[in-house]
Amino acid sequence: MNHNRLLEEMFRYEAGVPGRLQHLLKVHAFSKLIGEEEGLDEETLATLEAASIVHDIGIRPSMEKYGSGAGPLQEKEGAPAAYEMLTRLGYGEKRAERVSYLVGHHHTYSDIDGPDYQILVEADFLVNLYENGDGKEEALSVRERIFRTETGKRILNDMFEL
Repeated sequence: MNHNRLLEEMFRYEAGVPGRLQHLLKVHAFSKLIGEEEGLDEETLATLEAASIVHDIGIRPSMEKYGSGAGPLQEKEGAPAAYEMLTRLGYGEKRAERVSYLVGHHHTYSDIDGPDYQILVEADFLVNLYENGDGKEEALSVRERIFRTETGKRILNDMFEL
């Protein structure tokens, strides 16, 4: 599935905030790579890719409403925003619901209920660890607590020479 329209929509949505655009592109690239290497079926991979593109859609409304982009606020505001955007772009009810769920839980690391959820979390961590300037110690901790896919672990190990 081609997600270029969704990417372009997010570019407009995040206009003037290049850091968030860079972030979503990196999370999308890692998600796609991990999903393909882990052998996800087409449907699950398409859902994962869409979720990776819109995963931080809740930051803008959270900042406007609460003056904070904290994870729980992102999840709360992001789920309905993602659903609206995806249905408007013709993604279909089932995919929009799952993506909305993933956006609404991507900072919740308990009860991960599928490979799309797991990979989205891992891809976001790969990018956040780098963007936050974290080192080997934090990467090791995250690997032990969060990472489950062999591909995600391999990428993390290579990035941080673990």
